[in-house]
Amino acid sequence: MTEPALLDSLNGQQYLVLRPQGEIESFWDVSRDSINRSTHQQVTYPNSGHVTLRGFFEPHRVDELKDALREWAVSQPPIALSVDGVDGFPTPFQIVIARLERTPSLIAAYASLTSQLDSTDFHRIGELPLDEWVFHLSLVYAGSLDETSWQALYDHSRQALQTRPTEVITGADFVWYADGVEHVETLPFATEINGPLPRRSTYRPGGF
Repeated sequence: MTEPALLDSLNGQQYLVLRPQGEIESFWDVSRDSINRSTHQQVTYPNSGHVTLRGFFEPHRVDELKDALREWAVSQPPIALSVDGVDGFPTPFQIVIARLERTPSLIAAYASLTSQLDSTDFHRIGELPLDEWVFHLSLVYAGSLDETSWQALYDHSRQALQTRPTEVITGADFVWYADGVEHVETLPFATEINGPLPRRSTYRPGGF
């Protein structure tokens, strides 16, 4: 999503996300395109596939927050992701998602991040306890649809997967929004199974 209004709404927020770049990314692309072709409704789509681990609102402590998350990342082993189906969050959210299996490494990462953040006073947004958190990649944002149209889209899209796209993630992206711009820096994990992950600090227009 690249709408200026959306970027404005995210101003001052920060996120820690996982960005698949293999089988899951391919599945996300194909699934989003398939839904896009099948609906003529007014829906919107994420700019890229991502798994959100945490959201924050710390516009004046971005560097301090980044340092704390980097400290977590350097002791974090790679995280295994596996998509087990296409599902959705009901009204009032109305989001079609690629639902992730609760793999041991993903659960452990979320729990260890919670433990580290509990010792800080960073303002966290949209957080739920581990037992209630649904790990996912958003495919379609359909909040503008009426309930009947949403139900039709959801029923058409949902599926269980016999063959599960799977990959291992070796770093997390710290994403922050300031002055209508999305900034990204990759925080490599402790052990990288495919060689060093390039460190990058970039900015680009776009939506979370």
